[in-house]
Amino acid sequence: MAVNLSNLKPARGSRHRKVRVGRGIGSKLGRTSGKGSKGQKSRKGYSRRPGFEGGQMPLRRRIPKRGFHNPSHFEYAVVNVEMLNGFAAGETVTPELLVASGLVRQMQAPIKVLGDGELKAALTVRAHKFSKSAEEKITRAGGKVEILS
Repeated sequence: MAVNLSNLKPARGSRHRKVRVGRGIGSKLGRTSGKGSKGQKSRKGYSRRPGFEGGQMPLRRRIPKRGFHNPSHFEYAVVNVEMLNGFAAGETVTPELLVASGLVRQMQAPIKVLGDGELKAALTVRAHKFSKSAEEKITRAGGKVEILS
């Protein structure tokens, strides 16, 4: 049988009749139209905001808050001077190189170099921030410090 515009039909089960609520008790959705009986939730236009507990104090407000949460706190990816010994002398250590070598896990966080340990090779280190001791140890080893913006 040839398919043309006169015999096109939607796939079986893809089209449903609209459910007509509130059309008598024989329809199973008569009287209260499947909304239960009375109360705020049975009314037209009702919508509840997330976390609403029927007027009871919500959980997020019942739980005590403790300590100080600094709004300007900044998270750095930390690298110690000692970890940089794996690079060859004269090499330029960049954030991309630190991620590739696995010393820093993610690239999103800015990198801060701390002064734990000793540096044996002269390196040019590029990072977003340096501690005073790290800066001192890198320059003492004959390397250079470059601060990224």
